[in-house]
Amino acid sequence: MTSSRSVSASARFGRALHPAQIIVLAFFTALLIGSGLLLLPIASPGPGGATPLVALFTAASAICVTGLVVVDTASAWTPFGQGVIVALIQIGGLGVMTFATTLGLVVVRRLGMRSRLSATAEARTVGASTVGMGDVRRLLFGVVRTALIIEAVVALALWLRWTIGYGEHPLHALWLAVFHAVSGFNNAGFALFSDSLMGFVADPWICLPICAAVILGGLGFPVLMELRRELGRPLHWTMNTRVVLLVTGVLLALGTVFFLATEWENAATLGTLSLGGKLLAGFVQSVMTRTAGFNSVDTSAMHEVTWFGTDILMFIGGGPAGTAGGIKVTTLAVLFFIIYTEVRGEVAVNVLGKRLPRSTHRQAIAVALLALAAVVGSTMVLMTIEGFGLDRTLFEVISAFATVGLSTGITADLPPAAQLILVVLMFMGRLGPITLATALVLRRRRRLFELPKERPIIG
Repeated sequence: MTSSRSVSASARFGRALHPAQIIVLAFFTALLIGSGLLLLPIASPGPGGATPLVALFTAASAICVTGLVVVDTASAWTPFGQGVIVALIQIGGLGVMTFATTLGLVVVRRLGMRSRLSATAEARTVGASTVGMGDVRRLLFGVVRTALIIEAVVALALWLRWTIGYGEHPLHALWLAVFHAVSGFNNAGFALFSDSLMGFVADPWICLPICAAVILGGLGFPVLMELRRELGRPLHWTMNTRVVLLVTGVLLALGTVFFLATEWENAATLGTLSLGGKLLAGFVQSVMTRTAGFNSVDTSAMHEVTWFGTDILMFIGGGPAGTAGGIKVTTLAVLFFIIYTEVRGEVAVNVLGKRLPRSTHRQAIAVALLALAAVVGSTMVLMTIEGFGLDRTLFEVISAFATVGLSTGITADLPPAAQLILVVLMFMGRLGPITLATALVLRRRRRLFELPKERPIIG
């Protein structure tokens, strides 16, 4: 009797949760499991193991594909601990429900109705703007297959370079290659070198494959899957694909020029490099602001103006429905065209020959303002409990919220309360787009009446 009552209660609880809530619980559960695994003595060298805060922060940074760290990934974790981190990165990048549902399909070959609903809700944010429940199986396998193929190709290129160019043992080189390929594609920024990619600042055979993984992961799965189908037919591309590719290209170019202009003569970053090394390093830094978090030069030694420009690029982030964070390049584009339309005195907002629905205007404004509120509020709170100043604190907050992972070097020195705030920001940054997208679909209520119009004075 007790068993049947507990099952019944569990079933009622499951029915009470809508898919958006299930996704949040899934990420939170994965965070707790990852933290528990990193607390095991086998996860870290030496006696005592990791502290609960270090384990929690590292697991949150990995599952939220951020890359901020409070301890050195290369020396503070054993191969087991590093394996846990890379597994959390992969799960977080694909999406917990995407990973779990795909695993269930492989094992039991079928989907229950509840799992199908949850997977459909998350699939809408990782694979397509609209997807029916009958398409879930095909879409999920397509997302996972795309990710694994890109990671395998990048890992192969890195393995060859580390084996042939640096004389690494083939097995060690393979581990380095797989770890950095997964971390790169998922825009996580975790590295197995204490100085990230600074030791390879002038090596295009290491930097460019990782950059390719970061860019592809940052474009988003809808763009990747559409390019796979329609690569030779750009006229068939959707507005989303065209906007993501256009804005991504513009930001990569502007970011490269910006880093070269501000750091060209800085002896602590680009100043001592050759012309080719400077161009490569400037491009790498521009790519990594796409929310990847690797760095090939010392971020803490950059000029303050470079930090501020990096703040802006990190806040924008990458493409939607992928592994990148930030408010997304599509949100930036929509806001730009809203302003452009208003300045021209037009009524409809048109983007690349298509008209945007008004609901998209509201969503873009809401996402941008909520993100701005989270960043401003968290920065003010952190500045009251630590003394690193506005520039470094703002950089750290945006890096956490946009799930970037770049740091001016203060993460490990922050007090525990500040580190916990960064954990919350990473969680918000990774889950915000998912929960907002699903909540807009599942909680939409239709008002049966309209209030009379009246407008305040604007401007």
